[in-house]
Amino acid sequence: MHLDEHTIAIIRDTQAKSISSKQLVAEQLDLIYQNNWFNIWVPKEYKGLDLSLIEGFRLLKNLAYHDGGFAWTVTLCSGANMFAGFIEPSLAKEVFENPKVCFGGSGRANGKAVFDGEKYHLTGVWQYATGAPHLTHFTLNAFIYDGEIQRVDEQGEPMVYSFFVPRKYVLIHYDWDTFGLECTASHSFSLENVAIDKDYAFQLTPSSRKVDNTLHKIPFMTFAELTLLPNYLGMYKRFLDLVEKYFFDKSKNPDWAEKYSKSRFRQVYSYQQKAELYEQKAEMLILQLWEQVSVDAGNISQELLTEIATESRRMVREIREAVIILFPLVGISGAQKDNELNIVFRNIFTATQHSLLNLEG
Repeated sequence: MHLDEHTIAIIRDTQAKSISSKQLVAEQLDLIYQNNWFNIWVPKEYKGLDLSLIEGFRLLKNLAYHDGGFAWTVTLCSGANMFAGFIEPSLAKEVFENPKVCFGGSGRANGKAVFDGEKYHLTGVWQYATGAPHLTHFTLNAFIYDGEIQRVDEQGEPMVYSFFVPRKYVLIHYDWDTFGLECTASHSFSLENVAIDKDYAFQLTPSSRKVDNTLHKIPFMTFAELTLLPNYLGMYKRFLDLVEKYFFDKSKNPDWAEKYSKSRFRQVYSYQQKAELYEQKAEMLILQLWEQVSVDAGNISQELLTEIATESRRMVREIREAVIILFPLVGISGAQKDNELNIVFRNIFTATQHSLLNLEG
């Protein structure tokens, strides 16, 4: 998805300010609201952009190329806003009337949701709510209890529901202090016996969707893999371009050029070629998945889902390994905190700590 020069300028010009502020700044949020980027996966009936998976993938990749922290926030918040398709339609329509609505939270099951027959009473602590300072609703997964009795499924496994909770009920713990992706402000949050209506509970399974569109028929784990992946691809492409630029600058020195020029440019070019193959492979998998879901959502190839999971993790692993090899070659300038090479390096390595694509299955 194309970004015009004015948009790129805003993204790049506000990067340092957002890193210093440790959260998105007003100019960035205004840009997001103007373009409706938190709602790229939200159905049109709820005033969303309702993008296809390939369209959203390309947009997130382009955003990540210009600022990984900004893109990561858009990715995680738009991914949470996608939950609109699993919420009761009347409530979803009401919530998404707000043009600045922004969901975000934790995907890890924790805490308790005690059902009293009418409401759920939520208690617990959850980590890594990306965009916490500007969220209107916090999302979480919790174990279900009926009174003191934990609810289990037919296999005897504890039942977990997803919830979204208005910000006013949430206590934010300002504990996000990382060396990269600083502006994502992915703070922890807690609830203490907060009672919410049962309509604020939902399940993230294709069969539980409340809208009839292709995107919400895709298994959520696969959706998450294919929306995190473009962040790594975009940041990595930027990193390689910056390394190449560094080599160009160094090659102005005849001694360096004679000793290193051929091998260094050959090396970075080989990584750039491989990065293009990553993008081509990812887009091919997305298009295959979209076609299968469009034809028969109930008969998605398990082999394809497994390939998406395996390939996305492989790409992230190889990106991390390539950055480790290249970073020592950019000298002390790459160690300067305000150097963009250093910023992208920090963002990539903070992103690779995310549990979803961190380790290959």
